[in-house]
Amino acid sequence: MFYYLSLLSDWFGPLNVFQYVTFRTVGAALTSFAFCLWIGPHVISALHRLNLGQPLRRKEEVHKLADLHESKQGTPTMGGVLILFSMTLACVLWGRPTNPYLWLALGSTLALGTLGFCDDYAKVRQKSSSGLSGRKKLLVQGVVAGGVAGVIMLMPHAREAALKLQIPFVREEFFLINLPVWGAMIFFVFVIVGSSNAVNLTDGLDGLASGCILTVALVLGLFAYLSSHAKLASYLFLPRVPGGEELVIFCAAIFGACLGFLWFNCHPAQIFMGDTGSLSIGGAVAVVAICINQELLLAIIGGVFVMEALSVILQVISFRLTGRRIFAMSPIHHHFELRGWSETAVVTRFWILSVVFALAGLASLKLR
Repeated sequence: MFYYLSLLSDWFGPLNVFQYVTFRTVGAALTSFAFCLWIGPHVISALHRLNLGQPLRRKEEVHKLADLHESKQGTPTMGGVLILFSMTLACVLWGRPTNPYLWLALGSTLALGTLGFCDDYAKVRQKSSSGLSGRKKLLVQGVVAGGVAGVIMLMPHAREAALKLQIPFVREEFFLINLPVWGAMIFFVFVIVGSSNAVNLTDGLDGLASGCILTVALVLGLFAYLSSHAKLASYLFLPRVPGGEELVIFCAAIFGACLGFLWFNCHPAQIFMGDTGSLSIGGAVAVVAICINQELLLAIIGGVFVMEALSVILQVISFRLTGRRIFAMSPIHHHFELRGWSETAVVTRFWILSVVFALAGLASLKLR
């Protein structure tokens, strides 16, 4: 919306600043952050009045972990609405309305957020940690992801780029995987569904998921900017993504909203994002990665989320095949809790890991 103010620059020169993506990126980040801080107390108060507190798993299921988290019982959930409201406002105000990438990313994020909201509401209503069945959630996630893949295939330039799998740390002309259309669509669904659920699994401690997503959003935003710039993309051997600069606005909105949410979500949390937030922002970063052809980079910079998801997969496989567990409990952040680490120690160290993974992703810019 503010972008159109630049059209009045002939009448008032300073308005020309609104056409620059760098200025609008800062504006989007600050807007989503400030809006989240502003409405946060009101949302928390409303959730308390409605008695929409987080139900915890039964003590007989989690044993010692229930004692560690007993004080969290009743903490308002569905806090993801804070993130979604804030980032939507920032995107509408600071994004370029005619850009298809922006609306594709925002639309899929809101769709997954709606799924998460329904799951959170089911948990509260049933007073159980179960919520919607896993099959129902996977089905809806698959439909949303398939819709994203279909839209990308209908966009001529995006389709051409999407069929080429970019390998981090390797120059495009030396190693590039060409995918068939059906293969690319299946791969995109896997990336979106996998990322959405990986962030959901990570959201088990105060500030863990919201803190780790900050580095992912920053790095993806930087890659989106470089990919949208013809000379920079060519110099750094990145796939060219015309129009990708509006994804920088989207990433800035995610960053600001999650930073604002972290204000209330840090230990001891006043509110949980719930599936409303975790499923949506997990899918959001995946859609951005797909749009800029950096799906494999997402696995690097989102190393914490990959680690959490793999711990669950390995735990299930090991128990079914051998009857033994690899970890004291999965996801792996609970393993460290049960091994004596405090919650703040686990979260802080995982934040450090997220920074390390982000730096590894940035290193791929020159190691090609």
